[in-house]
Amino acid sequence: MMPILVIAAIGIGFAALVAFAVTAITPGSQNTAAEDRLQALATRRPKGGKAGEDEPSLLLAGGLDDTKNWASAITSSMPALGTYMDQANVSMPPAQFIGICVAAFAAGTVAVSVTPGVPILLAPIAGLITGATPLIWLKMKRGRRLAKFGRQLPDALELLGRSLRAGHSLAAGFGLIASEMDEPISIEFGRVFQEQNFGIPLEEALDDMASRVPNMDVRFFATAVILQRQTGGDLAEILDKIGHLVRERIQILGQVQALTGEGRLSGIVLLAMPPLLFLVMLWMNKEYVMTLFTDSIGQKLLIMAIITQIVGALVIRKIVTIKV
Repeated sequence: MMPILVIAAIGIGFAALVAFAVTAITPGSQNTAAEDRLQALATRRPKGGKAGEDEPSLLLAGGLDDTKNWASAITSSMPALGTYMDQANVSMPPAQFIGICVAAFAAGTVAVSVTPGVPILLAPIAGLITGATPLIWLKMKRGRRLAKFGRQLPDALELLGRSLRAGHSLAAGFGLIASEMDEPISIEFGRVFQEQNFGIPLEEALDDMASRVPNMDVRFFATAVILQRQTGGDLAEILDKIGHLVRERIQILGQVQALTGEGRLSGIVLLAMPPLLFLVMLWMNKEYVMTLFTDSIGQKLLIMAIITQIVGALVIRKIVTIKV
């Protein structure tokens, strides 16, 4: 039974690596950031068109590049992953990222399968851990980027307000933020500036930025700018007030994080303790731990342990997460 499982795992790993290689080298998946941005702009449908212009042309429907592979066709139906990667500022195509996850899963499974003395039943668990590693990295990168954007937003609004008082236009203020401030806020405002240069309406460009950056303060800013353009008013003063509110909210959020730090640390310790004890017992007394896999009652207990771990993680997260 063992050789069959090892051969099957090696075959799956080899197929995954081949699929990843095909995805990586197939034309159409190596566009630069500028090409991807131009393709996104080219596939837009103009709003408010005349009668007879409801259907986009074949050129716009196909975008700027018609060389699509099978992986791109699959990931085109998964817009959430592309948006998630865009929020993390990962220029890798979604199909290639999925290929990396599959290859990592296969590598972890094969590594545990061919390791002597390790139970074969741990191979899928190791594969899930290694396969989830790229997703965890993506989530952490996205979280750090969005957090940094939130910290930079008050300074950007202050700079934009000073630019308006100096007599510059709103578009020039966006360009000033893109050139003077650091990433990631310079990239997002730079996209708005470029979209306006391409002829995209300001309302649509701001709505796109609010969609790319899931931040409540950004949506407040976009709504304020759109309303000011429709009703009038002192935009510089509005931006100053929004910036002040954002600073106050960030300060309160920092206080909340400090107060809930003990709960988060306790949750990490409680969630990490059972897997670590499992590995220690596996190293000290393998036969004792294997009862969980060979006995029917042990299998049920193992499933219940995994379920309670997940429920406990969700409960702890709910307790220590306070929205401000």
